[in-house]
Amino acid sequence: MEKFLLKNQCIINQIKFVVSIAVLTVTLLSTSIQLASAIEGNETDRLALLTLKQHLVGASSPGPLLSWNASLHFCYWYGIRCDRNRQRVIGLQLGRLKVAAAGTITPSIGNLSALRVVNLSDNSLQGTIPREFGYLKQLRLLDLSNNDLHGNIPVELNNCSSMQNINLILNSLTGKIPFGSGDYHMKNLTMLTLAANYLSGGIPSSLANLSSLDFLGLSRNQLEGNIPNDLSRLSNLKVLVFSRNNLSGTIPSSIYNLSSLTYIDMGSNQLSGEIAPEISFLFPKLEILYIGGNQFTGKIPRSLANISSLDQLDINSNGFCGPVPENLGKLQNLTLLAIDYNHLGSRKDGDLDFVSSLTNCSGLKLLAIHNNRLGGVLPDSVANLSTQIEMLSMGENRISGNIQGIGNLVKLTQLDLGGNLLTGKIPSSIGKLQNLVTFNLSMNHLSGPIPSSIGNLSQLSLLDLNGNKFEGRVPLTLKNCKDMSKLYLSGNELHGDLSNQLIGSFEKLITLNLSHNSFTGVFPSDIVNSKDLVELYVNNNNFIGRIPSQIGDISGLRFLHMQGNHFDGNIPLSFGLLRAIESLDLSANNLSNTIPSELQKLPFLLSLNLSFNQLEGEVPREGVFKNTSQFSIIGNQNLCGGIPEIQLPRCSVNQESKNKGSALSTQALLIMILSILIVSILVALIVVICWRKRSRREPINRPATPLLSVGCSRVSYQELLEATNGFSASNLLGEGAFGTVYKGILHQHKNPIVVKVLNLQNVGAIKSFEVECEALRKIRHRNLVKVITCCSSIDFKGNDFKAIVLEFMANGSLDKWLKCDSSRHLDFGQMLDVAIDVGNALDHLHHHCESMIIHRDLKPANVLLNNDMVAHVSDFGIAMILSDTTSKLGFMQATSSLIKGTIGYIAPEYGMGGPTSPEGDIYSYGILLLEMITGKMPTDELFNNGSSLHNFCKMGLMSLQQLKEIVDIRLLKQINDPNKSQNMEVDGDDIMWKCFVAFINVGVACSVEVPFERMKIEDAIKELQAIKRMCQYHHIVNQSNC
Repeated sequence: MEKFLLKNQCIINQIKFVVSIAVLTVTLLSTSIQLASAIEGNETDRLALLTLKQHLVGASSPGPLLSWNASLHFCYWYGIRCDRNRQRVIGLQLGRLKVAAAGTITPSIGNLSALRVVNLSDNSLQGTIPREFGYLKQLRLLDLSNNDLHGNIPVELNNCSSMQNINLILNSLTGKIPFGSGDYHMKNLTMLTLAANYLSGGIPSSLANLSSLDFLGLSRNQLEGNIPNDLSRLSNLKVLVFSRNNLSGTIPSSIYNLSSLTYIDMGSNQLSGEIAPEISFLFPKLEILYIGGNQFTGKIPRSLANISSLDQLDINSNGFCGPVPENLGKLQNLTLLAIDYNHLGSRKDGDLDFVSSLTNCSGLKLLAIHNNRLGGVLPDSVANLSTQIEMLSMGENRISGNIQGIGNLVKLTQLDLGGNLLTGKIPSSIGKLQNLVTFNLSMNHLSGPIPSSIGNLSQLSLLDLNGNKFEGRVPLTLKNCKDMSKLYLSGNELHGDLSNQLIGSFEKLITLNLSHNSFTGVFPSDIVNSKDLVELYVNNNNFIGRIPSQIGDISGLRFLHMQGNHFDGNIPLSFGLLRAIESLDLSANNLSNTIPSELQKLPFLLSLNLSFNQLEGEVPREGVFKNTSQFSIIGNQNLCGGIPEIQLPRCSVNQESKNKGSALSTQALLIMILSILIVSILVALIVVICWRKRSRREPINRPATPLLSVGCSRVSYQELLEATNGFSASNLLGEGAFGTVYKGILHQHKNPIVVKVLNLQNVGAIKSFEVECEALRKIRHRNLVKVITCCSSIDFKGNDFKAIVLEFMANGSLDKWLKCDSSRHLDFGQMLDVAIDVGNALDHLHHHCESMIIHRDLKPANVLLNNDMVAHVSDFGIAMILSDTTSKLGFMQATSSLIKGTIGYIAPEYGMGGPTSPEGDIYSYGILLLEMITGKMPTDELFNNGSSLHNFCKMGLMSLQQLKEIVDIRLLKQINDPNKSQNMEVDGDDIMWKCFVAFINVGVACSVEVPFERMKIEDAIKELQAIKRMCQYHHIVNQSNC
């Protein structure tokens, strides 16, 4: 038995030994395989990182990536995080590298298969987002924000099944939103931020498939259409940001099911409808609600006051009406309440009862209720508002009573009570508001003296007391307001002298308006201390003595109005130094002696009034004196000479000598300058001719235009040749000043394109090409034509070739629709839409680009219409970009001196060598509006007798009969159309005529001759939008419940 057991034990030990050997072999083999795999993965990661470095920094200094070299294992490189076990790269933290080069993201990033975190934000990266990101199945965070990436967002990102956070804010991405589509959905995605790009199309319903989403940010894009119902499936959503797009329609009722929402921002769209009355039950956790800048109507729901968590409520610039709920004071966490620019109130007592309840909001910092219909007495409870309040704006209502208790609100920085019916005095307690920066009490019925305590407001930058009944002297303590930039005291009963000590203390002053008071004494010469002064109005006072010659040293002064005083002596010769002056009015004084010849040399002077003085001698003939509509000299008895149109007697020899004697040296100097200028031009022409001849002999491999190397991806000459069928006549769309335009199709684009080929033989063509590329590189907007790509190459004959590729507009140019013989024409609704679109384009160019851009050739031929009849402004060949770079782009200045637009549409000041300005575009815009509604071009033979389209339309507003004679006959047919909408009200025809008149008024106001009198483009847009709303209201009858 023992032997048997012993034998069995030996067998068992042998088996164990064999099994151990086998296990050890398998373990060693597995470890070897893993080690080999890790080594292979590590090498793949290392090579991918080196390729990434090359694309990120190029040939520039590597900066923080200096450590990315063979002396260190890549896991120790700057910004790299590795997995401890496998030594694979799991994190790229490379935000804000601050390298000189504008790099790109290499597709090899897709080889870093273990990546979980990618942060390449704030690096000025260009190029596109590689679709290879879709290979990174473990990727959780992708942050490419604040770069200059363009192109579409790759749909392959949907394959990143572990993704939790995508941040692509502040880029130049285009196309549609691709997320949530396909077979794979990012079920773990919680944050999606795509704001501040150029994404278009609608908000896709597929976003509802991102079931874990709690933050959705799509603001500042070009999204349009309705908000999809399916978004109601995002039950975890807390933050919803759709602001500053072109969304329309109502808020779907299903959205109110998102009860977890804490932050809603849908501001600055075209949303309409009413807010659900039971909103407090639907959004019980809401903290932020921004819906301003839309078209919402109805009453403010009382139930808003039940959302106890509400912190900020902004519903400004809508159509809300009725009373402001008195229970808003229940919102004890409220810090911001903006209900301005609505139709709230009844202009009666009781409208301001809600203010008392707001005293319960102890954290309130901003209260904006201006531009409504609120009436009643300013309640005493204003004094009990939160001591934390920083902005209180109640202007442009019908508020009456006295100003009391404001001094308690010591943290106020902005106080606006202007445009009301307030009476009484400014309380001395106003001096307690030592943080106040802007203070507006204009256009009320306030009286008494300006309190000396106002001098305690040492941070004051704007003080507007216009249009009241203030009396007494301006307190000397006001000199303590060293930061004052705009001071308006006009239209009061102020009197007394103005000391140099006071006026000389405002060194930062930009605008000073003292007009229509009773100031006396000599005007202070220390106004010269205000070196940045642009506007000075001291007219209609009782100033005496000579006009201070020191005013001529304020080189940036544009508007100087001193009429209606008792100034005497000469017109200061130093006024000839006011190189920026546009409007000068010295009328109704006691000025004597001759008109200084220097005034005719002021390049921008467009309005000069010297009437009703005691001037004598010869009237100059050049500059502003060449156009009788721009100057007035009536009421001066001893003037002579001038242009024939003013019909003054010829000057005697003695009279001429008074002017000519002083002008001889100037004349000699002028001849010498002209001689030098002519020689310089001849030398420049010879240099250009020699350069052109030499450039034709240069080899064809030359650097691309610098501007193009930044802004455009290239396309070859061969591709454009194929796209346009060899630039065939059948593809020809038209010819312009600098080239020829063809229709074509690029193989990589499914939609038709437009190819603008520059004729390089034309003078200025190359400069036009560079200007247009630079302009289009800087701008993206719904109403501006989009540049697709460009070409700077040579053709098959070795000649230079330059072209710009733009998106094709199916409905052609606006001028085709305006021609009388056209089978197509605009109805009035389309006309309004086009006018608003073009206005929005100009507003963007003038005010919302990185640098101000002046188009300078706005006309119907340069307004293109797409499939949906949305207008796009095109042709930036002679545009001017007003920025620091303008000095570097000398060609812009050169082009501007040659061409500034098209006859009929060009602003009159350009024809006289005036400066390029936004007002020039506004003039062209006004003419375009008038051409649309009359069907008459500004060069029509009807205007050959000295009349103009502007005057023609202005006269047409005199009576209904005259109006019928100027309105396009095709529009008249709309009024008489028996098939017009059955919803039109009984007085619809009268409303239509009112709309026509209002439309013409905008065109006339935009096209007045004096630039600074033209309507501002933002005001023109508002007027046109109001006309559109009126037409919709009466013709489509979408009435609110108010």
